[in-house]
Amino acid sequence: MLDEKDLAILGILKKDSRRSTKAIAMELEMPRATVHERIKRMVEKEVIRGFTVKLDHSKMGRPITAFILISFLPEPSISQRNLAHDIASMEGVQEVHLISGEYDILAKVRGTSMESIGSLVIDRIRMLPGVGRTLTCSSFAAIKDEM
Repeated sequence: MLDEKDLAILGILKKDSRRSTKAIAMELEMPRATVHERIKRMVEKEVIRGFTVKLDHSKMGRPITAFILISFLPEPSISQRNLAHDIASMEGVQEVHLISGEYDILAKVRGTSMESIGSLVIDRIRMLPGVGRTLTCSSFAAIKDEM
């Protein structure tokens, strides 16, 4: 179980995973060795699954974000989970979730333009065995985007 100190360390690392153990210890008024051991323990227990960077996708040439809802059409040759993995392996696909409701899979994608996202949907995703129908929603602005 995580305590208040662990949560405080995680809060700092979420904002800036480059923060040094020394800087975190100073901010939280804790011994550096204690902060180091707590981070090490959270990594070992997979509370922290990795350290990463937050990218500015528009500066990387992929300013457009869209969400694609996909209905699974059962076929003997592919499972819903395998279809989700196939979609996840495509370039431009950032996230893939198995969901409940009218649609079965939700994919978050980034592209250079709406045309490139349209091509991804029409020429690649819809061609996969097991894809029934799709609904694409473009994002006007990300109010909160943690990845």
